[in-house]
Amino acid sequence: MAIVKNPPIESMTGAFDIKGKNVVVTGGNRGIGLGISTAFAQCGANVAILCRNEESGKSVAESFSKYGGRHTCIQVDIANQSSAAVAAKHVYEFFDRVDVLVNNAGIGSTTNFFAPNGLQEWHKIINTNLHGVANMVYSIVPGMKESGHGGTIINISSVGGQRVSNSREHDNSPYNASKAGLDIFTKYLALTLGDYGIRCNAIAPGMTHSDLDKDLPPAAFEMAEKTLPTHRFGEPIEIGALCVFLASPAGSQITGTIMVHDGGLMTMV
Repeated sequence: MAIVKNPPIESMTGAFDIKGKNVVVTGGNRGIGLGISTAFAQCGANVAILCRNEESGKSVAESFSKYGGRHTCIQVDIANQSSAAVAAKHVYEFFDRVDVLVNNAGIGSTTNFFAPNGLQEWHKIINTNLHGVANMVYSIVPGMKESGHGGTIINISSVGGQRVSNSREHDNSPYNASKAGLDIFTKYLALTLGDYGIRCNAIAPGMTHSDLDKDLPPAAFEMAEKTLPTHRFGEPIEIGALCVFLASPAGSQITGTIMVHDGGLMTMV
């Protein structure tokens, strides 16, 4: 097998250009995922939104028409391997190849591990946040390898994979465990897919506005405003901007990293 190398940039001309790239974003219809899919669409990429709510996803995909490019929504339950495989089939019917796979879809929990339904919640979260990513990688990446064009995988992790310091107030043990596992899986993929020119990185958001806001204790919002170094929550489009950078020629030497995007939260641990 011939090794595929990502060439370095030679100047800043086009260094951040992703126009025409084919991008798959799981959970790209809302929250952080919407910020990611919007960022790619605004930069001229073609975006396939994979999500459970097909109506919502189609609405978002149609709204991207103003940016040009080709956009679609494909229904999927990433926790179900068969569903992921079918979705991948549809992706490759829509795109001739996949350049970027963003594994964003995920769920949280506020159930204490030792609660009567604690173990049930554990399996539910792990099945989506960790097994779901594995299902999508298993289904999409073989086509990326076969294309010979390389590509980029971006896993949306969390600072929760690196800290459990607020677990007394906000018990989210399966979420923490799933994101810690995702970080290691990211490094594994970077190591084993490098010969194919496929880079893999993870982004670990901190306090970022998303659908999980409703699960946060009120003290979290007060802490962000008063003591977080940036004194605010992050916005979904900012995570999208980092994804665009990682997928661009400027990011071609970056792989196997867990990039924290947290407004300085980890300096306070």
